[in-house]
Order: sequence, then C-alpha cells, then structure tokens
Amino acid sequence: MNQGKYVFAQIFQFVSHNDFNKCVKKYNGDYKVKQFSCWKQFLCMSFGQLTHRESLSDTIMCLKANSKKLYHLGIVKAVDKTTLSRANEKRDWHIYQEFALTLIKQAKHLYHGDNQLEVDVENNIFAIDSSTVDLCLSVYPWARFRKKKAAVKLHTMIDAKTSIPEFIFISDGKMHDVKVLDLITIIPDSFYVMDRAYIDFERLYKIHQSKAFFISRTKKTFSYKRMYSAKVDKSSGVLCDQTVKLKGYISARKYPGKLRRIKYFDKKKNKKLDFLTNNFELSALNIALLYKHRWYIELFFKWIKQHLKIKAFWGTSPNAVKTQIWIAISIYTIVLILKKKLKIEQSIYEILQVLSVNAFDKEPIYELFNKPILQNVKEQDYKQLSLFDL
Repeated sequence: MNQGKYVFAQIFQFVSHNDFNKCVKKYNGDYKVKQFSCWKQFLCMSFGQLTHRESLSDTIMCLKANSKKLYHLGIVKAVDKTTLSRANEKRDWHIYQEFALTLIKQAKHLYHGDNQLEVDVENNIFAIDSSTVDLCLSVYPWARFRKKKAAVKLHTMIDAKTSIPEFIFISDGKMHDVKVLDLITIIPDSFYVMDRAYIDFERLYKIHQSKAFFISRTKKTFSYKRMYSAKVDKSSGVLCDQTVKLKGYISARKYPGKLRRIKYFDKKKNKKLDFLTNNFELSALNIALLYKHRWYIELFFKWIKQHLKIKAFWGTSPNAVKTQIWIAISIYTIVLILKKKLKIEQSIYEILQVLSVNAFDKEPIYELFNKPILQNVKEQDYKQLSLFDL
C-alpha cells in the first residue's frame, strides 16, 4: 500500500512556507489568531479552486466529508463556513498579493530563456489586456459599473514567451483600459502588444520615448498621411508596409514622430488587419505574428475564469474578492512551477484537470502524467451498433 503524501499535499511542497509567513508577518495576518491561520485559509481556498468547488458551502462540505484526511493536507480539521467567510472578509488581501508576486518571481527564474512564440526575438514580448468579471449590483454596490450592473476588471500584462503574469491590477469596472499604461513600468527594448482599446497617442509616445516598442491595431477613425511604402511579399499575407505620420492636429501634437502601418490578410479568419507600431526593424510578417501571440493573454483569462473559479465570488467585500483573485493567480503560478520542475509535457489545462480528480490519491504527481492519455483512444469494438442505433 502506498504510504506517500496526498496529491494535494504534494502540490504545496513546491511552495515555500517561509515565504508565505513573511507575507503574513508583513501585514499582521495572524494577529490574535488561535487556530485558523492565514496558511490554513490559503489551503482551504486553494482546495476549493483546484477541485472545482462552486462555492464556500461546497468547499466546506467536501472538506468535512474527508475530515479524516485533512491533517495530512495541512488543514488539520474542517472549519465552519462562517470562519472561512470571515477570514476572506477581514484578512488583508495584500498578504495573498505579496505571496503571488513572490511565486511569479520564482516562475520567471525557472522559465528564463524559454520561448513559446513562433517569432525568435531576443526582446521581451509583453501582452496587455483586461478582463471584466460581471457582478450583481445589489450584492456588490462598491463595484458599480453601469446603471444596473457591477463588475471588477482584471488588468494584466503577461510575458508572452512564457505566459507568466508580469503585472496585475484589479479595479472596478469603470476604469478605462488605457489608464493602466500609466501604472506599468516601461522596460527599454521591450515590445508591448495590445488591442485598439489602448490607443492613446500621448501614452504611446511615452513608450516610444522610453525606447520601447508597441504593436496595436488601428481604430476605424485612424487618420494618417503616408510618407512612403516598403516592398512587400503579398504571398506572405502582408498587403502593405507604410511609414506614416498622424494627420489630425491634436493627434500629431501628442505623437509627432513617424509610425509604421502594416496591413495583413489573415487567411484563417478571412479578415484584413491594420497594425500600428513604432518598430521599423522587424519584418512586417513578424510584427503581425507578434500581435497574433496576444492570444496567450486571452488563454490566461480563460484559464483563470473557467478553471479557478473567479466567475462566482465567495465573498462580497472588496477584500474577499481580491483575496480570491490573488489566490487563483497563486494557484496558476504554482501549476507553472510544478510543470517546469517535474518536466510535465501536458498543458496547464490538462495538468489542472488531472490534479482536480486526484487530490486525495497518494500517487506521486509525476506518475500521474506519465500514464497514457486514454481520452482519445477508441474502444476495440467502437464500430459495433449501440442499442439506440437499432
């Protein structure tokens, strides 16, 4: 009989308890706490997210159903729903933000030099976007978005080469996407890839003055004067490569320099795309491909929302909401660390699916991913008629 640790406990062997305690001490998270520490709160919330629980009640019910195993998970014993709910409402969310940022630093160190992009460039490639999580206005009045709607926004910048978050800011739904550019520290020689919502020529010029590069889509109202065109190979999908200057009086004052406009035809989507950049060194095709890799941030939002339960929040205060989001980001980063250290080939999505159904197994984690994946294997007699074919 396997006397090893449960899979859930093995996951948190990749986490430094000392690093977590430093974050707790910094914000006095365990002040006057007798039993239910911040670490136990983190484990309970992580358990709910990793095992796809739908609510606090669902999480507590599952923990109580496995009460004899909780000591070996580090939780020791099941707590009441009110205890966990009160901890989410009262304990400073900065504890979990600080810990998530510590994990992100560790992940960046592990993935240093990796590149999942089709384009081989030495520069940093950052993708910027935001995701809105809709809320009920009567339950979350502090997050007013529209007249009858509430929401929070997750503003994120990820390293497109590794899918590791580089910057995260949580705001109410009213904050415009472009304002987040004021909060980001621009790194020289880096590429910042973003959609047309971030077109603000004054802010883009600041990126240019910082000796960094941006790539974005143009708006329909984009007004420009063509200075000259470069030769292009239309068979590659690039329709034109132009050097332009802004035509509008206000826009030209905000961005007095030259810009590069690239028109590209996407065969898969049967769509023409107009790109705008201040980089004149990369080929037009590589600029288009770099914008294509903005998709990695969409995958990040999809993964966080669908698989780490931030569609339904387990608390109503700003503190509870931010606590849940930062713990979800911590879990995402722990899975990245686990994937790298154990050299797991499966995607992050597949890893989470396997971990979610094996939380109480005692099999070593690496063995879970060495097994053949049977989901696409057809049965020997798969051509045999079923009862309902008759």
